[in-house]
Amino acid sequence: MIVPPGGIWSVRMIVPPLACRRLIDRSLSVYFKTHKAADFRRAVGEFCRFYGVKRPKIEWYEYIDWGKTAGKTYENGRIHLIHPENWKRGRIYKTERMWVQTFYHEMGHFLFWTDAERKADTFTRRMVRGLRRASGERSRRAASRRPVAGKRPASRARGKGRVKVARRSQARAARS
Repeated sequence: MIVPPGGIWSVRMIVPPLACRRLIDRSLSVYFKTHKAADFRRAVGEFCRFYGVKRPKIEWYEYIDWGKTAGKTYENGRIHLIHPENWKRGRIYKTERMWVQTFYHEMGHFLFWTDAERKADTFTRRMVRGLRRASGERSRRAASRRPVAGKRPASRARGKGRVKVARRSQARAARS
C-alpha cells in the first residue's frame, strides 16, 4: 500500500445535489423551531432515499452521557440524538446550526462505518458547503463591490505613467 504525500488519504464521497441538501437542511431547521415530526421525517426520508438505505431507528433523549455527547450512532444502526427542545439546556453551543450539523455527523456515522469519525466530519463539511449562499446574497455582495456610476477608483484615475513622470519631475526639482 502506497501512502500519499503528507500521509492524508482522500475520501471520495457522494453527497446529494445542492437542491436536495437545501431541502433536507430547511426541513431540519423547521423541525428545530416547530418540533413537528413530519418535517424531521421528510428530511430523513429524503436523505435515505438519495443514498438508498433504510431509515435508521432514531431515539430522542434529553441528554446523553451526562450532557457531554450530542449524538451517538451504534453498529446496529440505532441513533441517539438530543431532542431540539432539550438542545438549549446545559449546552455551550445552543444554536440551531450546531444541532443540524450534529444530525449530519451522526448520519455520516450511519453511512460510513470504516474510519467513521474522520469520514463523518468530512461528510458534515460537505453537506453544509454552499447552503448559506443564496442567489440574493450573492447579488447583494457583488453590488456592494461595484463602483458608483461615474466615479473611477483612485488607481484608475491617474495612469501609472503620469505618477512616475510627476515623481521624476519632483526629484529633478529637488536636485536643482
